[in-house]
Amino acid sequence: MSSLPARTGLDWLKQGAALFRKQPAGLTALLFANFFISILLASLPVLGQFAAVILIPSLSMAFMQACLMIENGETVTLRVLATGFRKPAVAELCKLGVVYLIVSGVLTLLSGVLINDAFWQQLRDQGSVPQKLDIAPRDMLGMLALFVIDLSALISLAFAAPLVYWEKMGPGKATFYSFFAVVKSARVFVVLLGAWFGLFCLASLFITLVLGPLHIAQAVMYGMLFIFVLLLQCAIYVGYRQIFGKPIEPAPAHSV
Repeated sequence: MSSLPARTGLDWLKQGAALFRKQPAGLTALLFANFFISILLASLPVLGQFAAVILIPSLSMAFMQACLMIENGETVTLRVLATGFRKPAVAELCKLGVVYLIVSGVLTLLSGVLINDAFWQQLRDQGSVPQKLDIAPRDMLGMLALFVIDLSALISLAFAAPLVYWEKMGPGKATFYSFFAVVKSARVFVVLLGAWFGLFCLASLFITLVLGPLHIAQAVMYGMLFIFVLLLQCAIYVGYRQIFGKPIEPAPAHSV
């Protein structure tokens, strides 16, 4: 795992955008289906939210497999959603999902430490009586710190699912390799995320200047957000391929 120059992050973003441009409709449909499944799981009583987190690795593998299919000249369909639910990989991916659940629990505890209860109470009250939020400077810093920690945790696990699925690693080993791959390439990810966020801000500013404070502008912004989520997913795949190599024998997209 050789050291990569920081500008590699820009290359990942460019190559990810190139993958997206080849099959934007297929990837967008996949993203909407993924969101729908996640929301449906989270809405289930009692264990729904836990299931939604545990199945994150299985659901995220659909995007990685879709990027591989695009690279191989194959057509992406919704059947690729089954990628992370095939045996025997699904059991290992669910075990990895427990790691996500633990990380989520730690982040929830951190949110209580970094941000005062009064702020969370204001958010809860917004549902019944909308009012202007009174955010203390300490809470602003706490939210910023929580965002950075949350993003770092998610990115550090970005390669774990494909390592489990394609490299047949156990969840613990995959988490270890993913974490240290990201740490070793930290400056690459900083450039990648910085460029990605900068482009998003520029696109948002352009939409605001052109459409103004109209409802259609909000709809366009939401659509653009989905596109940028897909761009980041494609860029993560490019990063995986460069660091760990392109998967040689992926599971067939049509089998379950």
